[in-house]
Amino acid sequence: MSRPEGAVRPDTVNAGKAGYALPDAPRLFRQRLFAHWREQYRMIRMVADWIVLLYIIVPGLLLGGRIYFGFWNGEAIGWTAHVPFALIPAALTVLLATGGLLLLVREADSLFLLQRRQWISSLMLRSILYSLGVTAVKIGAAFVLLLPFIIKGYGVAPAAAWALLALTVSCGLSTKLLVHLIRVSRQGLGRQLWLILALLLSCGSYLYAALAWENRPWLLAAAALLYAAVTLWAIRHRLTLQGTFMQDVRESLKQRMRIASLMLAQVVDKPRPTRHKPWIFRRSQPLLASRKPEARFCAAGIKAFIRNPGHLKLYLQFTGVGLGAVLIVPSWLFLLKWLIFLVLTTLMAYWLSSYWLVFAGDDYIGILPFTKTQKADTGTRLLQLLIQPFSVLCAAAVCIPLYGWLGLLLFIPAGLLAGYIAASAFSTFRFSR
Repeated sequence: MSRPEGAVRPDTVNAGKAGYALPDAPRLFRQRLFAHWREQYRMIRMVADWIVLLYIIVPGLLLGGRIYFGFWNGEAIGWTAHVPFALIPAALTVLLATGGLLLLVREADSLFLLQRRQWISSLMLRSILYSLGVTAVKIGAAFVLLLPFIIKGYGVAPAAAWALLALTVSCGLSTKLLVHLIRVSRQGLGRQLWLILALLLSCGSYLYAALAWENRPWLLAAAALLYAAVTLWAIRHRLTLQGTFMQDVRESLKQRMRIASLMLAQVVDKPRPTRHKPWIFRRSQPLLASRKPEARFCAAGIKAFIRNPGHLKLYLQFTGVGLGAVLIVPSWLFLLKWLIFLVLTTLMAYWLSSYWLVFAGDDYIGILPFTKTQKADTGTRLLQLLIQPFSVLCAAAVCIPLYGWLGLLLFIPAGLLAGYIAASAFSTFRFSR
């Protein structure tokens, strides 16, 4: 087994510097930082071809640079007249609330470095400064891209724009540190509540300052200094924090694996956390009034669908996209609205029928003494029940804009009828009896 980075050499276990593969903490930090860069580079090389990327990046940079400098040289930015300035700080707030700190600590440090607190403190300080520097560069790059819209489009004074940049960077640094402190020092539900509170206070005050003091550079600069003071306090508090070594290792590993997790998320489902009880229907109460075996089988399929985060998330996402697709069509294209509604209902019915085929074909379900006809009838009922919320909501998005008060009376029967027909059709075609 290979020796960890910066670990004690087996043949020299003296207490002095000679007992370490690296003589001091700065060199250990540089070695681990270079190792981190090589690790990230290898991950990207596994899925990216640099030749292909060059054919995409170089023309994109040339075209993007031409458009960007065109905005600075007087080309009209007409869309800013229809979009409020609040969109700019709101977009930056999303960037401020994401990411984390990369602490270059390893599991083996509990054996080799914990007895040298100065090494750990030095390693953490350099890691924090490196992470904050990367964060400042990211925020600065995003702000520079938005700068022509801020100055040319919305008419913000240059001094106020640069003060807003200082406020954005300082808020990003303090937010990242506060979030990190909560992640390593809190557990369970309390950690989530503290994270929400910290993000609301930090990002909410940033939004207020950016909007209320849009052309007041001195007030923006004062707010930036306040965020900078919070950043310095958080750094000092982080260096004096005790008893969080394993949480530090966990957060460091999470940040190191961000690129890998993004790549794996496209091909591998995220592992579901182990639960002692389901998050919903904990008492397994009956969903349907009937006590027949087919009704209980149908209720079990509905519970399994709702309890599965992937299925429920996809159902809600498809519902949201479907509502947007129906609402975006103007009212004078009423035939197109109805056509989109019918197509979306058909797609939802097809997906739900596929879910039932997988659920009913599971090995555990095969133990139950259900015939093919019983499974098909149960699947038909499940489709009709699960598709109704989607079809009724989409029908409301069609009927209410088109027919006004009359649409309030029509959308429920129209949605139920469309869902019933689509579910019955797909159950007839796909479920063998």
